[in-house]
Amino acid sequence: MLKIDIHAHFLPRDWPDLAAKYGDNRFPVIHHGEDGRHRIYKDGKFFREIWPKTWDPEIRIEDYARFGVQVQVISTVPVMFSYWARPHHALELHQALNDHIAEACRAHPRHYAGIGTVPLQSPSLAVRELERCMDELNLQGVQIGSHVNDWNLDAPELFEFFEAASELGAAILVHPWDMMGAASMPKYWLPWLVGMPAEQSRAACSLIFGGVLERLPKLRVCLAHGGGSFPYTIGRIEHGFRMRPDLVATDNFRNPREYLGRLYYDSWVADTRALRYLLDTCGVSRVMLGTDYPFPLGEQEPGAGIEALGLDEADKARLYHGTALEWMGLPKSRFE
Repeated sequence: MLKIDIHAHFLPRDWPDLAAKYGDNRFPVIHHGEDGRHRIYKDGKFFREIWPKTWDPEIRIEDYARFGVQVQVISTVPVMFSYWARPHHALELHQALNDHIAEACRAHPRHYAGIGTVPLQSPSLAVRELERCMDELNLQGVQIGSHVNDWNLDAPELFEFFEAASELGAAILVHPWDMMGAASMPKYWLPWLVGMPAEQSRAACSLIFGGVLERLPKLRVCLAHGGGSFPYTIGRIEHGFRMRPDLVATDNFRNPREYLGRLYYDSWVADTRALRYLLDTCGVSRVMLGTDYPFPLGEQEPGAGIEALGLDEADKARLYHGTALEWMGLPKSRFE
């Protein structure tokens, strides 16, 4: 059975050192040590270690083959978004990352599809780079953060970007980043364990209550990490909508529960019962395999969560490739 992982992170071995070029150490930089280790630094401090499978297409194909997964939809790592930077500085980084993703897709078309990244702090530049991703690089869409500096995803400034994505048929992957409350949660990895799920609910509610999805019914948005906390707190969100419409329903009068079937979700929720709930609540046709490869917080055996549910072949086919192909707007023959 064709299996497509729609949430797989990918970086070049090297990228422009914008921290040195622009004198701003907030830009992430890569250091390849003599000890054979590869470390990302940001703000002058260690951020994350990465490995050759983060950038080597051949290693990744072999790694995925162990689990019978043939296709990866590759996207950058959120730390690279750099929405805080001057727009043209960020664009320089985004273009290098997008070119690298496109190169892997061209070299291995049966194993890779790609979604790019755009400098959303300048929506006009973001639209231009989105157009380049779609028209010149033949990518399937872009990954964006759960918010953009002080803008939530309902910000009027961002609407032109979402409108362009809808018109171009671009798949949008929303990924948590710059987690809320991080400064007050310095211990226990809480920004990743608590902040990330909350960020996804923030993004979903902004798109819904702000009327973005209502105004752009063809927009194809996927929420990484199974939608974060959004699907699991929809009862509370709906209750707030009903009880305090004066506060909640100011820009969109449609019940938020109606949008559960408008959004897409990846399958990585780290709990079989949570995945079953996600399928029951949002529908098998809205969920697709996603792993957060190659990081430790991701699914270590791609598809293990889906297999644990004991689904019939039709439902598994939908989760493994049917929904992903629909979200990306690609035919199955693209990978045959």
